[in-house]
Amino acid sequence: MTDLPKTFEPGPIEARWYAHWESQGLFRPERAEGEPFTIVMPPPNVTGALHIGHALDNTLQDILTRRARMQGKDALWVVGTDHAGIATQMVVERQLAEKQQKRTDFTRDEFVQKVWEWKGESGGQITRQLRRLGASCDWAGERFTMDEGFSRAVTHVFVELHRRGLLYRDKRLVNWDPKFGTAISDLEVETNEVAGKFWTLRYPLADGSGHVEVATTRPETMLADMGVAVHPEDERYRGLVGKHVRLPITGRLIPIITDEHADPELGSGAVKITPGHDFNDYEVGRRAGIKAADMLNMLDARAHVVQTADGLIPEELLGRERFDARNRVVQLLHDEGALVKVEDRTIATPFGDRSGVVIEPWLTDQWYVDAAKLVGPVLEATRSGAIKILPESWSKTWFNWLEGIQPWCVSRQLWWGHRIPAWTAASVEPSDLRIYVAEDEVAAAKQAEKDAAGRKIMFEDNYEDAVAHYDMFDADKYVLVRDPDVLDTWFSSALWPFATLGWPEQTPDLARHYPNDVLISGFDILFFWDARMAMQGLEFMGEVPWRTLYLHGLVRDAQGQKMSKSKGNTVDPLGLIDRYGADALRFTLAAMESQGRDIKLDEKRVEGYRNFATKLWNAARFLKGNGVGASTSIEAPAATLPVNRWIIGEVVETLAKLNRAFDELRFDGMADAIYHFTWGTFCDWYVELVKGSFDEETKIVAAWAFDQILVMLHPFMPFVTEELWHAMADPAHPRPYDLIVARWPEPNASADGTARIEVGGLVDVIAQARALRAELNIPWTAKLTPHLIGASDEVLQSLATNAATLDRMAKLAPPVAAESAPASSVQISAAGVTIAFPLGDAIDLDAEGARLAKAIAAAEKERDSLAARLANPSFTGRAKPEAVEKARADHAARAAEAERLSAALGRLG
Repeated sequence: MTDLPKTFEPGPIEARWYAHWESQGLFRPERAEGEPFTIVMPPPNVTGALHIGHALDNTLQDILTRRARMQGKDALWVVGTDHAGIATQMVVERQLAEKQQKRTDFTRDEFVQKVWEWKGESGGQITRQLRRLGASCDWAGERFTMDEGFSRAVTHVFVELHRRGLLYRDKRLVNWDPKFGTAISDLEVETNEVAGKFWTLRYPLADGSGHVEVATTRPETMLADMGVAVHPEDERYRGLVGKHVRLPITGRLIPIITDEHADPELGSGAVKITPGHDFNDYEVGRRAGIKAADMLNMLDARAHVVQTADGLIPEELLGRERFDARNRVVQLLHDEGALVKVEDRTIATPFGDRSGVVIEPWLTDQWYVDAAKLVGPVLEATRSGAIKILPESWSKTWFNWLEGIQPWCVSRQLWWGHRIPAWTAASVEPSDLRIYVAEDEVAAAKQAEKDAAGRKIMFEDNYEDAVAHYDMFDADKYVLVRDPDVLDTWFSSALWPFATLGWPEQTPDLARHYPNDVLISGFDILFFWDARMAMQGLEFMGEVPWRTLYLHGLVRDAQGQKMSKSKGNTVDPLGLIDRYGADALRFTLAAMESQGRDIKLDEKRVEGYRNFATKLWNAARFLKGNGVGASTSIEAPAATLPVNRWIIGEVVETLAKLNRAFDELRFDGMADAIYHFTWGTFCDWYVELVKGSFDEETKIVAAWAFDQILVMLHPFMPFVTEELWHAMADPAHPRPYDLIVARWPEPNASADGTARIEVGGLVDVIAQARALRAELNIPWTAKLTPHLIGASDEVLQSLATNAATLDRMAKLAPPVAAESAPASSVQISAAGVTIAFPLGDAIDLDAEGARLAKAIAAAEKERDSLAARLANPSFTGRAKPEAVEKARADHAARAAEAERLSAALGRLG
């Protein structure tokens, strides 16, 4: 056996073992005959750095993967990164700006090359950080959503969806980021409450008979108003429906229409409708029969005012930035007498999560997936149980969203990403739009042959080059221009469960590892990623992408608040690893993960589990010091001593609890089972019970039991367990394999009922005697004699046999039989009998009773004060949630303290 340092230092251990595992290919050992187990890592952004959410997500995945590997399965944990379109382009553009350069100083190809150069130099930060966490991924098969094979899959899916009538181009409203000049997904929009205003405007009726008042938080959009809506049952406006109002400033005539979107109880009950610049108004406009192509647009891609199709916006407003235009529009309304009033309001405002600018609903041509046609198989798979969602409470949300799904906008106006495989004919009149969707230029040319009518088909990357190089209407040339847009990042990542396995090629890995077994995901990407993977998997593979979808909660701070940089309460997982080790952080996250509930991360918990690792370390040092080495048996060894038969049974029962928790994906249950067995049953009890009695049988049993701990604990705390696995072995006879590929426990034994009664009773007596000493301040110098009242001969004999242990561990004299409790004694119930301890001169009973009574009164007073506070609605309704929760926790603690002290006082009685 090698020597173990006195102090446990996780840093060097973690670095050494991770490098060893990876270099030896142990994250995916060859197991062609093993049962496949597959899980895919949600690909982090290539620009990303490890945050606490990543740490939770990947810890849970690693626990499942390591256990599957130890079960002998062909465990594949797919790893890779996402190209992160906007985020990555923003990083590279920021670097260019530091050199006084901008993207448009380069051609598209030159800029994309710079992005690839950045990825090669700086794009692997998060994968290096995942290694520090202990993630045992298949790094040899690492994928990137822009690598050649994956890109081929993305292109193929786009073309196939279009061929199947599931993908099309349409003009609709999108979330538009004016800073980046692109559409963005809902996930990339953050809604913040900001101080704003509510403007009430007067729109005169065209016939001069009166006016209608409307209110808005964006008065500049009135330049593109196309109607005023009132509720169909609002009697105030029944006679006005069908009439027109004349807009101030532009003079445009717009109709008064009915729509249930108008709330009679809100303001005047009349609502201005700007279908080209508001999502609700867009739907109202569509219901009113306005085609998207006819909806007025008053902004360009940078949110500056442009002329509407009817040419009615005054010249002085054109070119103004939207908020500058707002100020001028308000002034013009005031000058016309059309501004009724202005009120201060707090406005829920959408911002781009990366740009930080206000998002503009903008009418533009984009590519859409007809998601409504893809959800049917997903709904059926979920209802049939082919997809199991945990926790089940998320199923309702899943169904509600899928059943009301909207078209999915998949195009983005960026340079970095998967270029949309579509070409538009430039050699035709603009009104004669011809688009060819194909996997490459050869296939596009074949599609265009008929339209080209014998003309030579030419390809250009953009319209500017096409205009520069060709006469667009040359009788000999038919020019096709590549669509400038790229695909939404979520479009490519939706293929992750099968494209990472080589699809559309029919690879051995694809045949073996699809469907995946489980997906671990945060609930915040349930729709943006999880649901879309289900749609694409069923559409292209004919099977669900994974059998179980496990949704974990958010990691919050110790007070339960959501972490954010602005609050200054974010937690750096790498900092925690530096201070306490990866094992401690991993175990904390597992122990606190309770099927979807948010985690309140308190650094003290991490410190506590660092102490747990230290406890394990010290137990190993103690065992080694007493001649205990590595076990040579997977099955439980034979044992005759009750304490050894007992610990074998405890291992068996702990393993059963652990396996059951794995089956149910109860991570907190897994951690609880192995923690309490390791710290309590093994270290606190077994090691203490056999101290000084390490005969050969005990050495063999102790070695086996400790081995089982290392194996069961390894998925949670891989580093310290691997270190101890090897340290327990004799250097002359090293372990034949590393713990990472050791067999999951198969003790082939059962709990011994007789040993459990005997040793369990002994433990019970010792524990309660120790608690009694602490409660009543009985000094350890005072040896107590247990009087067993009415105990059977078997119980008396069992405890008498362990008299030396009772003396050593609880300072108790040999037990004696008694018919009743002696005078001046206190009683406990343990080992199924009543035990009385005469106190004699050990303590002053009256003084101790007075002390306890005083302590009880203080605990009850604080308990009742907290109860009154919690019963006060003004406190529970107005105080911060964390303050209310703390009061509840304090009340529970004081109530438990009063109860415990009262029980102690009762024993004195």
